[in-house]
Amino acid sequence: MNQQLPHDHGQNVAEKFSHMPKTEEFQIVSDIFKQLGDGSRIRIFWLLCHCEECVTNISALVDMSSPAVSHHLKQLKSAGLIVSRRDGKEVYYKAADTEQADLLHHMIEKMVQITCPS
Repeated sequence: MNQQLPHDHGQNVAEKFSHMPKTEEFQIVSDIFKQLGDGSRIRIFWLLCHCEECVTNISALVDMSSPAVSHHLKQLKSAGLIVSRRDGKEVYYKAADTEQADLLHHMIEKMVQITCPS
């Protein structure tokens, strides 16, 4: 943003924000925050921050159908918040070992005032 602003309020805003990231760079944040739009998805993500589990067990733990859980897992995985691994016929899911997943995990716990299970 190397431009003269229409109004000069004496704050040197154009200079301070001359290296502001482009909208596309902020899209990453938006995509991750979209995951917060569904309480069940947040709950599944929080669970996977504490264990690695298969769809069947996740379904039982959150009292949802396997197809519904699979839908949420697909969205979490596409956002880069969880990862999966195959062991024979079984696929196991857990939170990704990324700064974004870690920050989201801690934000959820602060917002809901819950703590990690032992």
